[in-house]
Amino acid sequence: MPRPRKRRRVRYRPRATVYKPAGVSLEKLRRVELLTEELEALRLADLEGLTQEDAAARMGISRSTFQRVLARARRQVALALVQGQALEIVGGTFVLEDPEHG
Repeated sequence: MPRPRKRRRVRYRPRATVYKPAGVSLEKLRRVELLTEELEALRLADLEGLTQEDAAARMGISRSTFQRVLARARRQVALALVQGQALEIVGGTFVLEDPEHG
């Protein structure tokens, strides 16, 4: 039996949970799922510019796990953009930290 996934620390809950191409009804689009912790990995690496080591420490995971989470996040975003699909941010395995005290 695989070991349970470690909860990743996430600082912000997303304001919006679905992004889609303009002019197309959401009901007509396939959805690509992006986990909340994958969005956090994108935020730390690409928006804040942290190294993988520093970002992993903030999320409470190993650098290699962070690298896997980030790679999947980037693939999911690229898939949605290239194929014109909706990107939906969904649950995951995480604990929300207080952005004022994290």
